Amino acid sequence: SLSYTLNAQTGTTYTPDLLDAGKIITTSNASTVVVTIPPNSSVAYPIGSQLNVVSIGAGLTNFAIGAGVTINSTGATPAAPVLRGQYSSATAIKTSTDTWVVVGDIT
Repeated sequence: SLSYTLNAQTGTTYTPDLLDAGKIITTSNASTVVVTIPPNSSVAYPIGSQLNVVSIGAGLTNFAIGAGVTINSTGATPAAPVLRGQYSSATAIKTSTDTWVVVGDIT
């Protein structure tokens, strides 16, 4: 069986660090929460790293980009996907130096 460590975030902004790779980041706030994917120059995740995000608060969780970062997704705004609602989840997967793909329950 797989077991993941949780990183509970209750603020309205969060920038993951290297220790978040492979963990589950939970966001819990009544307001919008912005998770910013940092550039490789700040946090050098290995290619193939995954950042798992679960929204457990009422506020929508949005992905944002750090300087030079590209996010691709099927969301309405592909470069800035938003988790669909409370209890939605998504995974950001690093596919090259500063490029990530976000998949999951996004709009």
